[in-house]
Amino acid sequence: MDKYIGKKVDGRYEIRELIGIGGMANVYKAYDVIEERIVAVKILRDEFAANEEFLRRFKNESKAISLLNHPNIVKVYDVSFSNRMNSIVMEYIDGITLKEYIEHQKVLRYREAVHFTVQILRALQHAHDKGIVHRDIKPQNIMLLRDATIKITDFGIARFSRSETRTLTEKAIGSVHYISPEQASGAEIDARTDIYSVGVMLYEMLTGRVPFEADSPVSVAIKQIQSPIVKPREINPEIPEGLEEIVLKATQKDVNYRYQSAAEMLEGIAEFKRNPSISFEYKYLQEPPAAQRTARQEQESMKKTSNPTTKKSTQMQSSGEKAPVQKAFPVLPVLAGISFAFALVAVLFIAMMFIINDPLADVPEITAPDLVGQEYQTAARNRDYRDQVVIEVAETQFNSEYPEGVIFKQQPAGGKTIKQGATIRVKVSAGVQTVILPDYSGQEATEVYKKLREQGLDYDEFMIFSDTIADGYVVKTDPERKSEVQSGEMVTVYVSRGPQDRNTRIPDVAGMNFDEAKALLASYKLRVSYVNEVRAPDDEEPGIVLEQYPEADTEVREGSAVELTIVRGYLNYDNDENADGASGETNTVQVVFTLPGNIDEVVEIGAYDGNKKVVGDELNPKQSREWVVNFKGSGKREITLRVEDTVYSIYEVDFDNGTYRQV
Repeated sequence: MDKYIGKKVDGRYEIRELIGIGGMANVYKAYDVIEERIVAVKILRDEFAANEEFLRRFKNESKAISLLNHPNIVKVYDVSFSNRMNSIVMEYIDGITLKEYIEHQKVLRYREAVHFTVQILRALQHAHDKGIVHRDIKPQNIMLLRDATIKITDFGIARFSRSETRTLTEKAIGSVHYISPEQASGAEIDARTDIYSVGVMLYEMLTGRVPFEADSPVSVAIKQIQSPIVKPREINPEIPEGLEEIVLKATQKDVNYRYQSAAEMLEGIAEFKRNPSISFEYKYLQEPPAAQRTARQEQESMKKTSNPTTKKSTQMQSSGEKAPVQKAFPVLPVLAGISFAFALVAVLFIAMMFIINDPLADVPEITAPDLVGQEYQTAARNRDYRDQVVIEVAETQFNSEYPEGVIFKQQPAGGKTIKQGATIRVKVSAGVQTVILPDYSGQEATEVYKKLREQGLDYDEFMIFSDTIADGYVVKTDPERKSEVQSGEMVTVYVSRGPQDRNTRIPDVAGMNFDEAKALLASYKLRVSYVNEVRAPDDEEPGIVLEQYPEADTEVREGSAVELTIVRGYLNYDNDENADGASGETNTVQVVFTLPGNIDEVVEIGAYDGNKKVVGDELNPKQSREWVVNFKGSGKREITLRVEDTVYSIYEVDFDNGTYRQV
C-alpha cells in the first residue's frame, strides 16, 4: 500500500488516492480539511529527494506557478519543502490530457483546434508578461476539462532569465516533437519558443500528426532545425487557407519571421475567426513573384491551345469546307417591319434623352465625401453635399460600433472619384441591439444558430462530450443564459457529441488490502460502490479482499462501480456512545440511500453518525441514484446523508431489528 494514502500532509491535506505517476513525482487526490475542497498534491518521490537537479526543477515549478494567476493555468495553493517530504498543493483537475483527446479524435475540427489554441495563448501571454517561458509546451502538459476549458500544467523546466541556454544533452530540453529549432540547437531562447510549440500543437490537432518523426529523439531535433515543414493543407485539404498560414507563421524556423508574441498570434486568430476565408498573404510564405508570372504564362498558353472555338475555326479553314447556303425565310418582310418599328422607338428615346439630359454636356468630376461616422440627418442637410451629391439611405441596421442614426457604410466609398450629382447610398446604424440570451440547452444546434443569426449575433460552434445531452443538441452557451449581449457579439455554442466511450478493464484486486485495492481501482478510473464484510479463517488479516464483482479483466466504462468482499474487522463503523438500545449486540444493517437526481456532476457525499463521518465517497448522483453502505452497531441510531457537506436526508437505523427508515 502507498505510504501516503490515508495520511494527512501538513496537518490539513488528507491523501485519498494516487491519481498520477510522473518521472520525478507522484500526484495524489486529497481533501483540504481547512478549506473543505478537493486538491491535488504533487509529492517528489523519495529516490529523487537528494538529487539536486530534480529538486531544483521541482522547486522551480512551484516558484513559476505561484507567480501566475490565470484561469487557463493550474493554480498552486501551497508548497512545502523539508528533509522529510517535498510537495506542491495544486488545483484538482478532473479531465484528460489534450494528447489523449487528440489520439481519441485523430483529427480535430478546426473550430475546436482554434478554441483550444486561443486558451493556451492567453495563458502563455500571462506567463510571458510575468517573464516566464514554459519551454515544454506539448499536449501532454495541457489538461482538458469536460467543459472544454484548458489548463496548462508542468512548469518544471520553465525559466526566468533570458541569458540561460540549453543543449540537447540536458534533461530539461523539453519534448523533441514540439521544441523550437533554437531550443533544439541550444541557442538563446525567449517567449517565441513557446509560440513555435503552440504552432506544432495546432498542426497536430488539424492534421492528426506532428510535423517531424524519426527513429530517435536526436533525429527529430535535427529535423526541427533543418527540415522544411509539410504544409497542413497537403495532409488535410479541409483546413482553411488562413488557418494554415497561421500555423506556418507560428512554426517559422527563423524567430524573426514567427509571431513575436502570444498577443500577436491571438490577433491573427481573431482576424481569421471574423473571416474564415481570409488570406494573410505573409510575404515569406508566398510564391516568389517570378514564379507566379511563369505560372500565369503557362496557364494562358494552355487556355489558348485548348480553346474549342479556335480549334474549330482552324479546322474549317484547313479543310476548305464551305458553309451551307440556306434559302430565304418566307416571312422576312414581316420581320423587317418589326425591326423598323423597334428602331424608330429607339431613335425617338435617344432624341428625348438628348433634349432632357444633354449627355454630351461636360459634367465635372468630384471626390466623394467621406460620410462614415457622420449623423445621417446632419449629412443630408449639409449644403456642401446638397449641390454635389444625392445621399440616399439604402438600409438601416443594428450596429454595435456606431451610435443610432450614424452612417457606418457608404457606396461609393469616400475618396473615390465620381460625377457631380451622383447618388451615394448609405447604411445607417439603428444603434446597439441588446439581447437577453435565452437558455438554449437541450435544443437542436442548427435551430439555435438560426435564432442567434435572427438576433444579430455571431456564433462559434464547439463540440464536447455529454452524458446527458443527445448528440447534436446544445449543452450550454458562453456567455451563459440570461446574460446581456449586444448585436455582433460572438456566442460560443457548446454542442454535444454524445457520451464519451472510454472503456477500461477491471484489475485483479483479490488478496490485496482494502486501501490498496481501492487505490488501484481509482487509478483505472473505477470506484468502490459496496463493501461486504464476511468472516474468514483466522489466518486471513482483516481488510483482505476475498472477492470482487465484476470479475477481473471485465471491460467496463470508466467511472463504473466495483463491489468488494473483504475480511471482517477492518471497517469499524461502531460508535457505542450513541447506541440507543439495551441488547448491546453488534449487528450489520445495509442501508440504501436515495441520492438527489438533480445533481449532474461528481460531488462528495458522506454518511454521518452524529458529527462523526462514518463513510464517504465521490460520485455523480444523477448517474448512480443510489448509494449502498453497510453499518454495524446496536440499538437505534440516526444516520445523516450529506452532499457536499449539506444535509440531504436523515435515516433511522434499528440494528436490533435489522431495519431502517427515512425520517
